[in-house]
Amino acid sequence: MVVLNRIYTRTGDAGDTALGNGARVSKADARVDAYGTVDELNSTVGLARLHATGEMDSALSRIQNDLFDLGADLCRPLAEGEAEAEHPPLRIIAAQVERLEAEIDTMNAGLEPLRSFILPGGNALAAHLHLARTVARRAERLAVALARHEAVNAEAIRYLNRLSDWLFVAARVANDNGRDDVLWVPGANR
Repeated sequence: MVVLNRIYTRTGDAGDTALGNGARVSKADARVDAYGTVDELNSTVGLARLHATGEMDSALSRIQNDLFDLGADLCRPLAEGEAEAEHPPLRIIAAQVERLEAEIDTMNAGLEPLRSFILPGGNALAAHLHLARTVARRAERLAVALARHEAVNAEAIRYLNRLSDWLFVAARVANDNGRDDVLWVPGANR
């Protein structure tokens, strides 16, 4: 259980912050950039939820919880033997990625194949899901960049990759199963 009875600590006033393992790094560190962008992604999913109902809202709620798991994963560098520790760090696992894949397959089954690229938009829910998709792609790029220099849980990167796909398909579902998608017309305004 997390207890936060004081929000400001003043410990970051000099431009550094603590990672999940207690190490202090610059707030401009690649790891902080990656998990900070996951936090931004979670906020954009929260905006989408303002327009979601039923199973879509439930699925987005699960994703928001996963994104906190993902932030916890990314804010703690991998360490040898951590899986055997008395209290192993929280890591994204394959089952979370597989759940996204199954949900993508279910949603996509009711959609017509695309014949054009889609412009982000349609209704409010779809537009917010497209925004979340682009933030997910940025978070993925930052996690991949971090992984070039430090060990990163591969499932965390897979989760971000699959989540952007999930958000794309969900936006199509939100647009009346693709019927209200806004299609790109190449060169339309020449």
